[in-house]
Amino acid sequence: MAKKKLKKLYAKDALEFFNQVMVEQPLLPFLVPLVLFAWFVERWVVPFSNWVPLLAAVWATIQYGRFKRRTAIEDLNKRWKHLILNTTPTTPIEPCEWLNKLLVEVWPNYMEPKLSKKFQSTVEKRLKHRKPKLIDKIELQEFSLGCCPPTLGEHGMRWMTSGDQKVMRLGFDWDSNEMSVMFLAKLAKPLIGAARIVINSIHIKGDLLLLPILDGEAVLYSFESTPEVRIGVAFGSGGSQAVPGMELPGVSTWLVKLLTETIVKTMVEPRRLCFSLPPVDLRKRAVGGVLSVTVVSASNVGRNTTNELGIRQSSSGGSTSGIADNKVSQTFIEVEVGSLVRKTSTSKGPNPAWNSTFNLVLHGETGVVKFNLYELDSGGVKVTYLTSCEIKVKYVLDDSTIFWAIGHNSGVVAKRTELCGQEVGMVVPFEDIRGELTVSLVLKEWQFSDGSVTLSNSLSNGSHSSFDVSPKLQSRTGRRLRVAVVEGKALAVNGKSGKCDPYVKVQYGKALYKTKTLSHTTRPVWNDKFEFDEITGGEYLKIKCYSADTFGDESIGSARVNLEGLLDGDSREVWVPLEKVDSGEIRLQIEPIKNDFNGILKTSSGRVEATWIELVIIEARDLVAADLRGTSDPYVRVHYGNNKKRTKVVYKTLSPGWNQTFEFPETGEPLILHVKDHNAVLPTASIGQCTVEYSMLPPNQPAVKWIPLQGVKSGEVHVKITRKVPDLEKKTSFQTDASSLGKGHKISSQMRDSLKKFTGLVDEGGDPEAMSLALTEIESIQDEQGMYIQQLEREKAVLLCKIQELGSEIVRTSSGPARMPY
Repeated sequence: MAKKKLKKLYAKDALEFFNQVMVEQPLLPFLVPLVLFAWFVERWVVPFSNWVPLLAAVWATIQYGRFKRRTAIEDLNKRWKHLILNTTPTTPIEPCEWLNKLLVEVWPNYMEPKLSKKFQSTVEKRLKHRKPKLIDKIELQEFSLGCCPPTLGEHGMRWMTSGDQKVMRLGFDWDSNEMSVMFLAKLAKPLIGAARIVINSIHIKGDLLLLPILDGEAVLYSFESTPEVRIGVAFGSGGSQAVPGMELPGVSTWLVKLLTETIVKTMVEPRRLCFSLPPVDLRKRAVGGVLSVTVVSASNVGRNTTNELGIRQSSSGGSTSGIADNKVSQTFIEVEVGSLVRKTSTSKGPNPAWNSTFNLVLHGETGVVKFNLYELDSGGVKVTYLTSCEIKVKYVLDDSTIFWAIGHNSGVVAKRTELCGQEVGMVVPFEDIRGELTVSLVLKEWQFSDGSVTLSNSLSNGSHSSFDVSPKLQSRTGRRLRVAVVEGKALAVNGKSGKCDPYVKVQYGKALYKTKTLSHTTRPVWNDKFEFDEITGGEYLKIKCYSADTFGDESIGSARVNLEGLLDGDSREVWVPLEKVDSGEIRLQIEPIKNDFNGILKTSSGRVEATWIELVIIEARDLVAADLRGTSDPYVRVHYGNNKKRTKVVYKTLSPGWNQTFEFPETGEPLILHVKDHNAVLPTASIGQCTVEYSMLPPNQPAVKWIPLQGVKSGEVHVKITRKVPDLEKKTSFQTDASSLGKGHKISSQMRDSLKKFTGLVDEGGDPEAMSLALTEIESIQDEQGMYIQQLEREKAVLLCKIQELGSEIVRTSSGPARMPY
């Protein structure tokens, strides 16, 4: 019985084991018969030692046959590509009637407006720099390309290769009589008047090349050679004081030449323009950028140059022993972006290394960085131009940036960056020699018309990042721009005196200001602030830097800053590189502020008030004697920020009385009085100065003070100072009586009488003292006129504010639902 139980137990274990094996090894039922079949063949038919080598030989034969067939196919493909792409320069003609039909459909509503706007800006820029002598001033008034598009590939298109890149070649034929481009020209002497110049037809014919780059993300386009260009020009009258409609000599030729040169310099091989195909359009228009360029090194410069020289000399029969030494002088690179030029240091050898970094400014969404290679002789005197190359930069609407340049065999070197701050390294061949230039470019920021700024990763923050919600374009009406000229660095030295005494002139529109002059420094710190009324229409802020000199100030650079896109409450700090010099940068702080109408401020209650400082210089006593006779001819010069005014001169006294009133918009700057002794011959002598404190004064409460003079043994000035804050509810500003209305006529009469008196003294050969008195009287009247104008401006500002409040009240009361007619 025990044996039977053990057998049943073993059978049960065996069955469980078999089931487990079947779960883990599902192929076992197929392998067991296969193994039994193999054992049967081995045992009774043919042993493995005979047929396994035979099976391996059959498998190897099959694989070798497949390999030979694949090799033959690849060889045939290579021969086919070589025959089609290299032996035959182009593919057969492909018809493209569909392309012209599509162009006709999309031209009027899509392409023509965009191209007209783009070409208009280009034409306006070129008109500022190029015009014939017959025209004094020319202005573009209308620009329309018409509804007739160009014809592309009328006789078909062909694909060809340039190196390893495919290029599509198709004909370009634009013959339109519907173009309308109108200029208004002011004629120069001896002609007087104005004339209208109209371009009403255009004919451009040539072969266009299209080259896709960056895996189809952009297309480079250019003309294969200079196209045939003709335009139709008509002349007409320019309105009042205009010349009759006649042809102006040389103008038609000038316009054709201008158009042809523009095409040649931008889009004739090897020059190429870029048309980007962004996957996303963020609808942002770039108006400027900051680009950092590092000129790293060059290769094969001297060797290739000397080899070419040696070949030319040997071909002419001359000796080449001097060339075999391969002596290379010093070389340097000149980096050029528009009018901005920077130079590297010099380096010797056929493979010079510079590693020089420059910050460059781009005006607009595109830019061309040109690298000119120069050779400096052993004496360091003669500079020889060798060759050049260039890299183009373009902002793409998906917030990326494309860099491209001409490569070997007219190929393309193209790079793309998705974010600002990414470094791009490029190796660009020179145009006339076999050498290459290695550069590194970093796009630090893009500035946009809506005020947003795309910064690099190291500089970006929440308030300026382009990934924030883009702010809407603010109204420019009633704003001012506060520009602070902070400091400079690496300024050029005056070539005449060998020193640098820099100052800066800042111009915006017709307003021009000047900083103070600093002595003997190339890193000046000015911290001078100026305010300008904002001007619409893309006006640039112009910067001109000079070095003061006794025999004439020398320009040490200039620059311009695009102020488009500044928002209320935002500020922009930039280092602006100076143009037309080798080095130098100016640091600016630009802040838009709301126009407070000469000091109009809002109090906590929301009421609009005007705040200004009223200073009355009454008299002085115990002044020091500046003349040999023991007296002085004192007057006071008032300095308040950038405002400078002066009193009249009181002659031969140490206790003068002036009783003159001055008014300034309150800005919080120090109010300084300089007491000076007037001298018609010798330089004016200082007899003391003092500072008038006003910040702690209560509004509308005058303070009368005797202020001692500093820097002298004795002397005091008697002044009355008041912080004026008028109450609009009393409407005193609007109660203008007849006497105040006649104040302007009174000042004009006084000025006219004083000028007549001064003219009479000049005609009679009067003494210097009488003429000096007359001049002082004229200056006093001018100061009174200035104060009167300031009073009128304040009253005008208050009146404008009242009008705005009244308009807001009218809008508020009339904003209810309209009544329904019965």
